[in-house]
Amino acid sequence: MTETPEFDRRMLESLVCPVTRGPLAYDVERQELVSRAAHLAFAIRGGIPIMLVSEAREVD
Repeated sequence: MTETPEFDRRMLESLVCPVTRGPLAYDVERQELVSRAAHLAFAIRGGIPIMLVSEAREVD
C-alpha cells in the first residue's frame, strides 16, 4: 500500500495566492489551498500544491 505524502502546513507561511498575493487557507477535507479573495481553490497532489490558475477550481 502506498501512502500519499501529506501537505506540510508550514508551507502556508510562504505560499500566497498567485492572483491576489494574499493569504491561503488549507482545506483538509478537500486537500486544497483556498484563496478567499480570488475565489479559487488550488489542489494539493502528492503533498505538492498546484498553484496554477488554469488548474484552480472556482469557489463561492
